[in-house]
Amino acid sequence: MTDLRTGPPHDGPYDDLRVGLVGYGVAGAFFHAPLISTTPGLTLSAVVTGDPERAAEVSGKYGARVVRDPAELWDSVDLVVIASPNRTHVPLAEAALKAGLPVVVDKPLAATAAEARGLAELARDLGLMLTVFQNRRWDGDFLTIGRLVAAGELGEVTRFESRFERWRPVPKGGWRETGGTEEVAGLLYDLGSHLVDQALRLLGPAVDVYAESDVRRSGVNADDDTFIALSHAGGARSHLWVSAVTPRLGPRLRVLGSRAGYLKYGLDVQEEQLRAGLTPASPGFGEEPSERWGTLGADDGSGDARAVPTEPGAYAGFYRAVVASLREGAPPPVAPEEVVKALTVLEAARRSAAERRVVALEDH
Repeated sequence: MTDLRTGPPHDGPYDDLRVGLVGYGVAGAFFHAPLISTTPGLTLSAVVTGDPERAAEVSGKYGARVVRDPAELWDSVDLVVIASPNRTHVPLAEAALKAGLPVVVDKPLAATAAEARGLAELARDLGLMLTVFQNRRWDGDFLTIGRLVAAGELGEVTRFESRFERWRPVPKGGWRETGGTEEVAGLLYDLGSHLVDQALRLLGPAVDVYAESDVRRSGVNADDDTFIALSHAGGARSHLWVSAVTPRLGPRLRVLGSRAGYLKYGLDVQEEQLRAGLTPASPGFGEEPSERWGTLGADDGSGDARAVPTEPGAYAGFYRAVVASLREGAPPPVAPEEVVKALTVLEAARRSAAERRVVALEDH
């Protein structure tokens, strides 16, 4: 097996790791490809897609080789990034690991914690990096919360409220809406993967889960309106919403502490910038204008609430950490064991919604 820290021989620059990207839909085109192509030490070498228009874009924009079968990557790249439909994540990651390649998988890593645990054990046994693209850890607003907590400005955090809400009364179609559990479709596992990951990062392990999950729109088979409540071992609570049927959007974040609260509207700017064609190499990437900053304070009549500058979003940090892991032996940016814990919560949330009860998490 090649030791990537010594630099495998290949046709490109010696210091660059050749990346094979599986999938060029929304995740591949707007997130992974621009981040990979602007990360020092990485070269987007090949992309798997069967769509002629996407293939033409890949060739013209990145000069990458286009292939139709992921197996064509195994002998020609140093790192595999899986951004294909959710149901393919586990078999593709397993195949890449068995081919001796480190792997990045877009969230959700798997449909179940057991499947994710199996992949983590396989990677560990083979001595290969496995990590998951939980990019919302690098949202500017979430980084801002981390800064406020570290500085003691919130005091002891008692409640974390987090929302990914949209108003999309007419379904867009596609497997994310029309697929069922076999497709790992729906908002619980899509955006819910981010919200649960953030909650566990901020407040530690959960001890029980309550969830409400509904399908509100005609022609949709997967959940499009879901609420999750977590009780954390430290005593704090998280309330999390994911919805496509919200005509009046709530705050993106409301974090309440013993000293003050933080209130923030609007999504992190990086996704809209990436969709507009910007990259981390673009001036001002990840920087939020002051009119979108959140506020910190307490509604005690003093009027002392103040705007708080949002930390620059830092999605590029994920792939920089991937390079450091492969070249220097640093920890991966997202440990698969952490993802197993988040998937355990998501499974419990699905069970809670189905059985209409609170589900205890025995292993916390």
